[in-house]
Amino acid sequence: MNIWLNIAAFQVGWFACVVGAAHDMPWAGTAVALAVVAIHLYLAPQVRVQARLIAFAAVFGFLADTVLIRGGWLEFSSGILVPDTAPHWIVALWMIFATTLNVSLIWLKNRWLLAVVFGAAGGPLAYYAGSELGAVTLIDPVSAMFAVGVAWAFAMPLLLLVADRLNGTLTPKQIPEAVDYV
Repeated sequence: MNIWLNIAAFQVGWFACVVGAAHDMPWAGTAVALAVVAIHLYLAPQVRVQARLIAFAAVFGFLADTVLIRGGWLEFSSGILVPDTAPHWIVALWMIFATTLNVSLIWLKNRWLLAVVFGAAGGPLAYYAGSELGAVTLIDPVSAMFAVGVAWAFAMPLLLLVADRLNGTLTPKQIPEAVDYV
């Protein structure tokens, strides 16, 4: 997949999920995100491998955001299927984020300290933007941003590590080269 298409698709999905949730239409955002995932998988040379990465990100993201909810840092008002757990639209965001790991965020691979910093800064910025748009409430903004930063400082390198192992964007011919790179 083209890097610019990957970035654009992620941005469209992010805005659809956040704006949809903020306007009590979380399924609209989730539908757009699932379309982004479907297009990504359609273009992926190794669909099953890439689907496993996306599934891992979905489960990890669900658990991470559920911990942040139950810790009293975040509150969501729409798209909640089970009380005190992450809403479906934020899980969809984690899924579309996974589509960037082996494409537009490939430059972060094997740069672990940079990945930690990127996660610690980028995660809170995204959640803050989501709160400003009305999709999430930061219960105590300072402690919420700290908690989200810690979560994403851990999540970013972990997701990159898993993405390195589950790189479905490579064609079978490219796999030996990628193994030599690692």
